[in-house]
Amino acid sequence: MEDLFAPPGGFAVRIMDLSGGNGAEPVETIRGFETLMHANAFARAYVRDSFERCRAPGLDAKQVVDAWFAYGEDAVVENEAGWRSAAEVQDFAATRARAEERDWRALDPRRHGGDDDEGEESAPDDDDD
Repeated sequence: MEDLFAPPGGFAVRIMDLSGGNGAEPVETIRGFETLMHANAFARAYVRDSFERCRAPGLDAKQVVDAWFAYGEDAVVENEAGWRSAAEVQDFAATRARAEERDWRALDPRRHGGDDDEGEESAPDDDDD
């Protein structure tokens, strides 16, 4: 039960570049999630969006997984009870996401006036892909 309440500064989610461009280091760490459920929902939506960005016309589920591991981004909740993408990779590849399933921006704590100076710059609304 203690995992439900945020540590000082909130829960954090690490964004990992699966192409290896950043090595084993996260591309970004997003902090300020007040609950584990919030961090989990953000991570899941972020990965769901990454899968859709890797999905090209004509690809089957295996090819989508391959593209995600080559070019996508994973989101890791910094907590043992945090959501992990491994449990849903096959489902994400097999089923196209609805818009609300991939809207991580709506869940981003930086959009809600947190103490992060990056603000909106860190959560661009770039749907030009």
